[in-house]
Amino acid sequence: MAFGYDFEGEAAFGSYKTWYGGAGDLERARSGSGPAPLVVLHGGPGATHDYLLSLARLAEERAVVFYDQLGNGRSTHLRQAAADFWTVDLFLRQLDNLLAQLDIGGRYHLLGQSWGGFLAQEHALTKPPGLGALVLSNTAASFPDFVAEADKLRAELPPEVEATLRRHEAAGSTDDPAYAEACAVFYERHLCRLPQPWPEEVVASFAALEEDPTVYHATNGPSEFHVIGTFKEWSSKDRLHRIGAPTLVVSGRYDEATPLLQEELVRGIAGAEQVIVEDASHLSMWEQPTAYLDAVSSFLGRHD
Repeated sequence: MAFGYDFEGEAAFGSYKTWYGGAGDLERARSGSGPAPLVVLHGGPGATHDYLLSLARLAEERAVVFYDQLGNGRSTHLRQAAADFWTVDLFLRQLDNLLAQLDIGGRYHLLGQSWGGFLAQEHALTKPPGLGALVLSNTAASFPDFVAEADKLRAELPPEVEATLRRHEAAGSTDDPAYAEACAVFYERHLCRLPQPWPEEVVASFAALEEDPTVYHATNGPSEFHVIGTFKEWSSKDRLHRIGAPTLVVSGRYDEATPLLQEELVRGIAGAEQVIVEDASHLSMWEQPTAYLDAVSSFLGRHD
């Protein structure tokens, strides 16, 4: 995969490194002569920025900044770190550090996708003065609620697929290839409904996660719907009313982050706007890129 970044570098984060790269004119954004830059938070936890590179099309209007969270992609990996090392606060501090080092913390927009949406909510709750607008993409206000909705979707899988999932989860053999094959049936319905092969950027993120699943296994667990990691109890439900930034909630009609989960976000955040992308699921930015990117572009343009 050869994506042409317009800017790229590493930001020191203590003794670690945060890789960042992006598209568009970041200098113009810094100077204030152009629209506010968009900073993109990838999901997982434990994926990489690659699967969100379709958002680079927004660089026709503004700089778009991607980065790999600690433990992932081109940033520092820590395969021996204990599970309790990977905290929400760690990733919040990494984001704050990156904003400061890029000198854009005084004026920026934020888009968080999936787990990145959890992180974006936590960042917005700190009430950073430079945050212009918030896009919560394919996400939720509660990990337990996310799992409950995933369980409902699992119940709609073919009986033999669901039986395979439960058998391996009960036996602790989720590393068995049969478990991965059963997961793929769910993913093709609710993660990305495009025909195989999926876009190379999406494949790259999955390959990176498989090559080093440290963060994903520690914080999430072995799959999207078998969540047993350290983030399993995360919730912002009783704090949503404290988010003051203009907010767009966007998701796919067949998303594993179901429409019911989006209702919680829209109810809880004053003035939040909502877009549900039809004929799309969790990776709606690839399945229906025009509808998704038009919604995000229009919203950000009204809040520069």
